[in-house]
Amino acid sequence: MSDVQFSPIDSAPGYKRVADAIEREILAGRLATGELLPTEHALAAQLGVNRSTVREGIRALENAGLIRRAGAKRLVVSVPDSHEIARTASRALGLSGTSFLALWEVQMAMEPLAAGLAAARATPAQIAALDENLARTEACLADDRALVRLDVEFHRLVAEATGNGALVLAGEPIGMLLLSATRELYQRAPRARKRLLEAHRRILAAIAAGDEETARTWMLKHIRDFRRGYDVAGLDLTAPVAIDPAAIGRRG
Repeated sequence: MSDVQFSPIDSAPGYKRVADAIEREILAGRLATGELLPTEHALAAQLGVNRSTVREGIRALENAGLIRRAGAKRLVVSVPDSHEIARTASRALGLSGTSFLALWEVQMAMEPLAAGLAAARATPAQIAALDENLARTEACLADDRALVRLDVEFHRLVAEATGNGALVLAGEPIGMLLLSATRELYQRAPRARKRLLEAHRRILAAIAAGDEETARTWMLKHIRDFRRGYDVAGLDLTAPVAIDPAAIGRRG
């Protein structure tokens, strides 16, 4: 028997091979953010395909946020929008049957870390944004939908104050999905509204004072209390979180 070893045949559609070839150059840094791509005609010639195949490949890269239009015909390498990435990840978490308990366990690790880093790094403008969020939260305690959105926004602002893009990107899809998970919480456990407000006050005060340990401690208490409220409300910790299309589509 022959010892010849055959390589797998690349059976992906032509447009997918075009998109993959361009994406490899972007991810390798040989095409930098903001750099103009060659024209469709030039790409077709370089890649050995027709222009319609190039056009389909480019459309796929546009949908992924790796390319954007600059004028009618030119294309520019871009960074995918973090909010769109979060929406995609949030939908994936929801469709895979992620439970409140799973989200809460991740929050227990991430949120105290974010609070401590925010206390060390927050700028005056970021502290002002948190303060403004707190004022709106106090004014919206009777509006459960607004309260949940403001709660998610508060935690996003804390993450942004860390200056750590990985924390922001990791936390936002969880926040989006928790908009769905907590719709019933405040109706069933009304005391949770004031407990949330008090925790946010304490966390913000510690961040503003640059007190990393207190910020971490209060955030840990806050996240533990979040689960306690879920228990008091009689909600199932292990049930898959239902996706709310309005929540997934809205920022903040």
